[in-house]
Amino acid sequence: MRSASPSPTRTATGGKKAGEGAGSGAGAVEPAGLPLSVDVRPYAWEGPCSQHYLVDREPAEMPPPPAEQDARGWVDAMGAVSAGSQLVQLSVQGTGGHTVVLHALRVRVVGESAPPAWTSYSMGVGCGGGITPKTFGVALDAPRPEVEPEGGQVDFPYKVSEKDPEVLMVTARADRRDVHWYLELEWSSGDRHGSLRIDDNGRPFRTSGQAGRPQYDYPLGGSEWIAAPKE
Repeated sequence: MRSASPSPTRTATGGKKAGEGAGSGAGAVEPAGLPLSVDVRPYAWEGPCSQHYLVDREPAEMPPPPAEQDARGWVDAMGAVSAGSQLVQLSVQGTGGHTVVLHALRVRVVGESAPPAWTSYSMGVGCGGGITPKTFGVALDAPRPEVEPEGGQVDFPYKVSEKDPEVLMVTARADRRDVHWYLELEWSSGDRHGSLRIDDNGRPFRTSGQAGRPQYDYPLGGSEWIAAPKE
């Protein structure tokens, strides 16, 4: 099963077979026949100064932080790792007039280790858009991480269609570990059902704790990284 694309300008439509994977049944559906699409944004930010990244570079070697819409290219160029938390935005809708039931969203951890001994950099710019999403959290340090509704959000199931999409915001948090993980979205439409893997362009998402790491900010209007105040 091929992963949904994380590109903010492209909409993914599935994998090898939507019936494959956890929670799937018989009756596999070929990619062209999938009744839903998912647009994945793995580097969304909750608000100004909310996002940190671990980077294996000294402050003098670092370029300024990007705007939120340019975060993907900056992360790739720096070899950066989301630090403390990572906000993944999923925009899900039905295709071809189909109504689709979203039954569950699950997290799969595929690797973990101690956080890298790198420096933490706060972005300090950018914020989210004016949307009203469904919000969820994942504690990646837990023995068995689960996607849990937050802020009084009603849990699954949901229904989506072409005219009635849903935006799901998943905040994955890590304090003590460097975690590689992905999501699985279980769905059904009529007699069809399956599980769609959601990841970072074919790779697992990666979120790391940053406790004890040197931390730097880039003040608005500034021209260099400065050490963050001690808390």
